[in-house]
Amino acid sequence: MRDEDGFFGEDIAATYDESSADMFRPDVVDPAVDVLAQLAGDGRALELGIGTGRIALPLARRGVPVHGIDMSRAMVARLRAKPGGDCVGVTIGDFMTTRVAGTFAVSYLVFNTINNLTTQDAQVACFRNAAAHLRPGGCFVVEVGMPQLRLLPPGQSAVPFHISPTRWAFDTYDVATQAMSSNYVTITDGRAEHWSIPFRYVWPAELDLMARLAGLRLRERWEGWTRAPFTSESPRHVSVWEKPAG
Repeated sequence: MRDEDGFFGEDIAATYDESSADMFRPDVVDPAVDVLAQLAGDGRALELGIGTGRIALPLARRGVPVHGIDMSRAMVARLRAKPGGDCVGVTIGDFMTTRVAGTFAVSYLVFNTINNLTTQDAQVACFRNAAAHLRPGGCFVVEVGMPQLRLLPPGQSAVPFHISPTRWAFDTYDVATQAMSSNYVTITDGRAEHWSIPFRYVWPAELDLMARLAGLRLRERWEGWTRAPFTSESPRHVSVWEKPAG
């Protein structure tokens, strides 16, 4: 961890929205909000890793009461500064163990946030915490990319995903431990700055087992928020697990 805000301290929070601008486009955000609003119905939504409010704020504008959990005060400060940010409740803490009062119709983790938990035990604890917040019939939703191991030639552990004259970005994989990291190199005035964040990649079948351990069952799995079918070629998935009624 970089500081008490984890890997998303002030230096990252200050430019997070700009560096992730593609994820803030309406064609990316609106389909996610459509699905989550439908799942929430007349109930509340709990976002694990709420960050700067990319999903929470437009979901709240749909009339869904949203509460978030996040350990980064710096990221939450950006949420608070946005229009409507004072209407979204936030509890500071990690989303493996932090509890919020009441029950929710839907809890969710988006944009690969499940991978920020870098051990299997932590990911299992997250599922149990999400399930504990759900009312009977409620759903836990996870959006996460598929590990890009097929892009690794023999003897190589890195997969680049952005190359430009001033910025390089690549993921590294350890197939023995499922550890990975995303690495960013930025060139400014001839000086290079490197930033790296660790992850643990996880397969859909492993997530399904975590859900079963938490008392949830798979309800839907799509390639993305538009509900396209999930296939062996899908680069990511959106999975919905349900807490059985009764």
